[in-house]
Amino acid sequence: MAVSLNILIVALSLIAFSPLCLSSKAYGSGGYLFPQFYDHSCPKAQEIVQSIVAKAFAHDPRMPASLLRLHFHDCFVKGCDASILLDNSGTIISEKRSNPNRNSARGFEVIEEIKHALEQECPETVSCADILALAARDSTVITGGPSWEVPLGRRDARGASLSGSNNDIPAPNNTFQTILTKFKRQGLNLVDLVSLSGSHTIGNSRCTSFRQRLYNQSGNGKPDLTLNQYYASVLRKQCPRSGGDQNLFFLDLVTPFKFDNHYFKNLIMYKGLLSSDEVLFTKNRESKELVELYAENQEAFFEQFAKSMVKMGNISPLTGARGEIRRICRRVNHAAY
Repeated sequence: MAVSLNILIVALSLIAFSPLCLSSKAYGSGGYLFPQFYDHSCPKAQEIVQSIVAKAFAHDPRMPASLLRLHFHDCFVKGCDASILLDNSGTIISEKRSNPNRNSARGFEVIEEIKHALEQECPETVSCADILALAARDSTVITGGPSWEVPLGRRDARGASLSGSNNDIPAPNNTFQTILTKFKRQGLNLVDLVSLSGSHTIGNSRCTSFRQRLYNQSGNGKPDLTLNQYYASVLRKQCPRSGGDQNLFFLDLVTPFKFDNHYFKNLIMYKGLLSSDEVLFTKNRESKELVELYAENQEAFFEQFAKSMVKMGNISPLTGARGEIRRICRRVNHAAY
């Protein structure tokens, strides 16, 4: 899928919405985040991130969803500190090995390319955690979604948490209440849960993440009856009872590469791919009403998604003297040489 790079770069500034008026300060220990953090120390930082995200999208239309997911999986584990990017080392067990990330988290090479370009432009200045936050915003915009000002000033963790990654990130088979509890632990609420789940308007999921819905949802050998049965029959052709674990399926079967509100329209038609998607419509009255609102009103979804992304990006940032500015995102500085 070849896309003109120049058109994509222009689109970042033109698509859908201008930056929304959101609260842009997030307080953390020793300082706070604000969008102008690099205006003097690295004024081209956001331009560099945008251009490399655009180039990555031109080569791989799946990449925006992958970059969005990296930011989400980072923030839910010890806060938005780029711990997800760290490789195994003598003292670090990488989060890349966790169940939510193994064989599915991707886009690390794009983050490293951005980091390398920023190190050339302004050495040891822009954190990997901020790169993840900016890349998530730019990935949303370039696929047709809303824009927002990204509060900046995060620093990078010197460690990772494999157990946190395994336990704190919502799983495709979690119950509605378990997913909501995991969001609330991060200071997020039900509105954030529903709006941020809307990021599944782009991207793919593996057969292994929803197979139980097709064959044995409740342990009784029967499929999930909240999944449209014709849709289920189509899915079974490429997701058999055994084998094909890594086969990919669109999370939004209608407009899989466009950031829009079709994800919510699909839920109403019982065509959410993951159980964790469909339960937003079937298991809670308040979340069902939000699904219906966003399915009807894309602008309402976009506005809330932007607000919730800022809120998620503010989870427990390292600021001030805490953490470091990694020179290479996949390893801490003392291991860089």
